Amino acid sequence: MEVAINPSCNTATLDPYVPNTGNPWNADKIKHIYKRLGFGITIADIDGALAQAPNALIDNLVDSAFNLPPTDAPPYANWSYSDFTDFETENNEYVFAWRIQSGNDLISEGLRGRLVSFWMNHFVTELETYYYSPYMYQYYNLMQVHALGNFKNFTSDIGESNAMLIYLNGFENTNFSPNENYARELFELFTLGEGNNYTQTDITEAAKALTGYNHWVEPGGDIYFDSTTFDDSIKTVFEQTGPLNYEGLIDLLFTARSNEIAVNICRKLYTYFVSPAVDQVIEDNIITPLAQTFIDNNWELAPVLKQLFKSEHFFDERAVGVIVKSPFDLIFGYINQTNFHYEDSYMEAFLYFAGIVGQEIYDPPDVSGWQRDETWINSSTLTGRWQLMEYYLWTLYGNGFEFSLVDLARDLSNDSNDPAYITQVVIDHFVSKPLYTVTDYDVATDVFKWDVPQNYYDDGTWNLSWESAPYQCVLLLIHLARIPEFQLK
Repeated sequence: MEVAINPSCNTATLDPYVPNTGNPWNADKIKHIYKRLGFGITIADIDGALAQAPNALIDNLVDSAFNLPPTDAPPYANWSYSDFTDFETENNEYVFAWRIQSGNDLISEGLRGRLVSFWMNHFVTELETYYYSPYMYQYYNLMQVHALGNFKNFTSDIGESNAMLIYLNGFENTNFSPNENYARELFELFTLGEGNNYTQTDITEAAKALTGYNHWVEPGGDIYFDSTTFDDSIKTVFEQTGPLNYEGLIDLLFTARSNEIAVNICRKLYTYFVSPAVDQVIEDNIITPLAQTFIDNNWELAPVLKQLFKSEHFFDERAVGVIVKSPFDLIFGYINQTNFHYEDSYMEAFLYFAGIVGQEIYDPPDVSGWQRDETWINSSTLTGRWQLMEYYLWTLYGNGFEFSLVDLARDLSNDSNDPAYITQVVIDHFVSKPLYTVTDYDVATDVFKWDVPQNYYDDGTWNLSWESAPYQCVLLLIHLARIPEFQLK
């Protein structure tokens, strides 16, 4: 496979990060971890995280995410069509409610939520294709159960899932009428990577091994294997010949093409969690050894994640502030960084706006998913991001939560009455690196000071208890949302 190589300035290694005077363990490191491994961290939780050694904190985050039980199944989890009383009404209600549940999970589950979001953009389905609440839940449950588990098992289970069998036409793939759609994406997107050591003949033959999943007891029920529609002929895949079935194909894929799979998945994890820039040095010194860890651990994801997240490379300054926030990052991270109020009705609005600016939950644009990073930003989505933040802040201000905006400034500044200092600490709480120039902070300070006469600042009369303080905080936070550095993590 020919890899698109972009230059990287990060030359740090996979050796574990050890704090020192030149590279200390501090609050900025904690915020970096939680921006990448979750959707941000509250001010109150930073000190507790900082009290742990780097390796211990990463172990705790990964182990906690691994052991987190899946979200409780809804009553309709395994319904068939006949179990609904009023299908159109109830199915719509259940789809809507599970979208809200999923958003709440992503905000609150830390690394597990982050990885669920990642895998939903890897093993892609589109809700609009199957639009069926039981399949929607079942798909999401697979994302949670396998998020930090065994990738080979994950790959096997997703191919037999109802949502995927409908979405990529496995339901239509029979010995009488072969459909190569899932076989192609299994190789191209889900395991090997585009053009990476497979042929059209491999796809054609693999599709035969994937036949037989074409029946249900009734519409909307579980799709099951039926030998009468399975192609039991001899197949040749990766130059190996035999009577392959589904399980045999997965075993062959992960045996004959283990290196290709490991490198492709580790590269994808790297570009998601560390940096979109990959050059040959990164490929050789970071991705290749991660891939070997993946293979050595029999496709378990947790050892790979721990090795990457503990590394000097992950914590290097040149890995900070180099990824463009997704719409989910933008709003979910903001909630956790501020601890501002949100509820299900707010989540409804968040998901609606996220869809407007390019990330509609359960509905990526196509089977290749969102391409992330710079593709999140264009002239339309950027202004939409600004409007989303303004909408949320003004909603808080106008619905009895205006003093939470002041509390944020008070907590960050230790209740300072210096507008320049308040402005700086508020901005620095949200951005991954300081603003480019001192003038940028000065402009923001002027916005925050609003129309309050300068003499009240000069003589120390003004403070965050003033009646105007909530409005001033709104102005500052709206201005912050328009600063370019705010869009990076």
